[in-house]
Amino acid sequence: MHWACDARHYPDPAYTVLRHPLAQFHGVDGWRVVLAASASEFIHRITAWVAQRGGESVRMPKHAYGDYAQAASARGLAVDHAGPAALQWHADPSSPLGQSVPQDEHSSFIDTQVLDCAYEPLGLTGVRAACAIAPLQAQASVDAINRLRASWPLGAHGVALLQSRVTLRHWKQRQISVLQGRGWTCLPSEANFFGARPLGGAPAADLGVALAPLRSHGIKLRDATSFGLPGHVRVSVQAPVAQAALARAWTQWKEAV
Repeated sequence: MHWACDARHYPDPAYTVLRHPLAQFHGVDGWRVVLAASASEFIHRITAWVAQRGGESVRMPKHAYGDYAQAASARGLAVDHAGPAALQWHADPSSPLGQSVPQDEHSSFIDTQVLDCAYEPLGLTGVRAACAIAPLQAQASVDAINRLRASWPLGAHGVALLQSRVTLRHWKQRQISVLQGRGWTCLPSEANFFGARPLGGAPAADLGVALAPLRSHGIKLRDATSFGLPGHVRVSVQAPVAQAALARAWTQWKEAV
């Protein structure tokens, strides 16, 4: 996927043009939009902020993104999966299925909670950019977190990526429709990827036979057997031209068998 951007110049250091539509998209005041170089950079920055305030522990799901624990370790914070903490991480949606994980009943004993939506439909993993939405009545905290930010955390490509959310959401709906029209079963997902069963009730062993010819067309789909989903693939959301290529290759294979 590609978006037009001019990488010859720095973006506006205040990111005014970017911040306003993001605030409108999320229905919040502009000061609540905290921009970050990536989700990982924000994880480390807010962990540093919690440590500055005297926090001693971080709570996270048992199966979680490694940067939560890495950031905590770098700041000397203990890591736990239960009980009170200065900072708690939730992932919604999670990987690999892109499905929601409910918050637990002990969340009221946490000083600062972050809902990590890094796998929502955003775009390219090779372009690093992120934004966080601060809670109401937290402007002093936002100011402190912003003071920990380096200058120009987002380059032109990151700005373009964050501006692409609406486009990618449309592409995802279109892609699911294309695949369902060819008999695929697509699993629910809130991420920029989703699970799908291409061959219906066929044995899982047949999946490898079906995927191999697609590679000759430059199409690689992730076999989800290692995720505990035999007979399924994990599909990333792609631009319409890539969707059309997959549809053509799949149709050709089906006609040949």
